[in-house]
Amino acid sequence: MRHHLQRKSHGRLTALFALVTVLAASFGATTWSQALYIVTGVEEAAIVLDGSQEAPDLGSRMVYTGSGRSGFDIMLTSGQTVRIERDGQTESVRCKTETISQLLHRMDITLSPLEMVAVDLSEEELVISISEDITFYEEVSEPASYETVRVANPDMLKGEEQVVQEGVDGVRTSVYEVVWSNGAQISRQFVEELDSTAVDEIIEYGTASPEPEEVSGNLGTPTVAKNADGSGTLTFADGTTLRFSSAKAMTATAYTAGHGGADYTTATGTLVDVGTVAVDRSVIPLGTKLYIVTNDGIVYGTAVARDTGVRGNVIDLYYNTYRECIEFGRRSCTVYILE
Repeated sequence: MRHHLQRKSHGRLTALFALVTVLAASFGATTWSQALYIVTGVEEAAIVLDGSQEAPDLGSRMVYTGSGRSGFDIMLTSGQTVRIERDGQTESVRCKTETISQLLHRMDITLSPLEMVAVDLSEEELVISISEDITFYEEVSEPASYETVRVANPDMLKGEEQVVQEGVDGVRTSVYEVVWSNGAQISRQFVEELDSTAVDEIIEYGTASPEPEEVSGNLGTPTVAKNADGSGTLTFADGTTLRFSSAKAMTATAYTAGHGGADYTTATGTLVDVGTVAVDRSVIPLGTKLYIVTNDGIVYGTAVARDTGVRGNVIDLYYNTYRECIEFGRRSCTVYILE
């Protein structure tokens, strides 16, 4: 069913003003409207304006009459059913080929000074509500700024970011709840977004921690701070710190490749070099990182348990020459199991 908006003549306006309140425009914190009808439930394309006068802005579904020589009214089709709701009372009538103003006049309905007329065109039966308080929902198209979405990337280091999708502004269709009371719009609140052409900007940020630099070699004699559970921290003169889970009192010996049956490769398949030590794997698992200091002050330094060939609480330290092995001999030592 199509409902037409008709431009009224000055004579019709005179009769209209006797039926409805027309409020003077006042601009400020509260929006006052020269409001006759609030039209809901229809696309703008379904409203046809008759006449050459510039059409009012129907984006808010507000059809108004001005205090000048002409205004707008809704033309009804003969035989159409109209339901009129007012003060909890409902009355259904068949309309003639007439405007809503003429229908209200024919029904002997006189509006009080602050009443408004809401027209719902969403159903086959047109609904006219007369009230001092009217709430309706308005769909509008409006500019939509893109949003920025941040996504964690565990493969990137902390502090690193990269834009993987550029944001693009667009247009969105939004629903607002609009409340009018006593001829004044008192609120207009966003309800929901139906759709949007805006494209989110996606930024990935890193969450991975950088791998700590491998500390190796002889760092010197550390200052040892132990915890109650046997763990602790080794602190060196240059400020380097190493955390250990436990400390073992062991006997240290020395070996080199080519003497005493020692090979050039370890039990784990690596080439022997300084920092390689042989252990009893039931005492110290292969691959364990260590820091070794003898009780008489010789610092072997960082080492990795890569070789076997000893039994019990003994650790065999690799040196490059046989002379170094002879000079080292057999000594008591502390072996710190590094974390």
